[in-house]
Amino acid sequence: MLLPKQTVYRSLGIDYKGIKAGEEPIPDIDKHEILIKIKAVSLNYRDIAAADGTYGFPIKKGHVPCSDGAGEVVKVGSQVHNIQVGDRVVAAFDPTHFYGVQRDWLHGHGAPVDGMLQQYKAVAAVGVIRLPKDTHLSYAEAASLVCTGVTAWNCLYGGIPYVAGQSILLLGTGGVSITTLILAKAAGAKTIITSSSNEKLKYVKEKYGVDYTINYMEHPDWEKEVLQLTNGEGVDFVIENGGAGTIAKSIASVKRGGQVPIVGFLAKSDEMPNVSIMVLSKSCSVRGIAVGSMQLFEDLVQFVHTKKLHLPVEKEFGFTNDGVIAAFDYLKSGAHIGKIVIRVD
Repeated sequence: MLLPKQTVYRSLGIDYKGIKAGEEPIPDIDKHEILIKIKAVSLNYRDIAAADGTYGFPIKKGHVPCSDGAGEVVKVGSQVHNIQVGDRVVAAFDPTHFYGVQRDWLHGHGAPVDGMLQQYKAVAAVGVIRLPKDTHLSYAEAASLVCTGVTAWNCLYGGIPYVAGQSILLLGTGGVSITTLILAKAAGAKTIITSSSNEKLKYVKEKYGVDYTINYMEHPDWEKEVLQLTNGEGVDFVIENGGAGTIAKSIASVKRGGQVPIVGFLAKSDEMPNVSIMVLSKSCSVRGIAVGSMQLFEDLVQFVHTKKLHLPVEKEFGFTNDGVIAAFDYLKSGAHIGKIVIRVD
């Protein structure tokens, strides 16, 4: 028996320009799975890296891109009792990661396992979060919780937990930075954000209420500005997404005993600073963030729902070849503030 067809995008070239649509059967499900009609897919820089082969972790050849999807349940396996047809759900980045640290990189959607850039997705029922019936979130916002949201929550609560009133430095105005800013402000943090654009900094201050802004082009030694804003002490958290190109300044910006969760590798450098000496001198914690567990995801959804927070979806694109490539182009340009989403109509 032939199953009905759906549109599926696969990465078939050497970069994201090679992502193409095709027709494939809508997947059937087993007794422990559910079938989701995908409504929105949120993009991450990881999706570009997976498409062009620079991700650094396992990638399935010809994979369906994108880890982050939200949608409506249209079919339920016979042994699934806690989810019903019609429920709004978000699928976890790694449906095998229930608690603790990431054990491997073999089960994450959108690289080693086919992702969400398709109309229907079969997933294990234990690997999704059901949104509250009265959720205020759009599908686009819900999709933005998966990787970016959990990463931000992990930065704040996955190690030594954030305490209300502490200070947080955010590098740039991408998805993780703005999402962490929203969560941190809702929890009473003092916040500082950097950008090379005064226009972006003005927008973020007006829209999201960041306390202080630093233009790192005007202030190349931006760590000194951070210290000045914190009376010479430094911040409690630096959300580090630059990697080798910014880690030295990030550690210089953190207070003694503070935390530097590392979430990315966007800023390149020919030389790697002596991080071990710098960490010892600050007695700070530097922790790699690998998205986060289902437990962290559940806590995040509860917090966002209780506080009625909105995720920073800046721009949405259509579910067409041109729309998908345009969304990736916009992500790569770095012009965005927050999240980029593809609507799966």
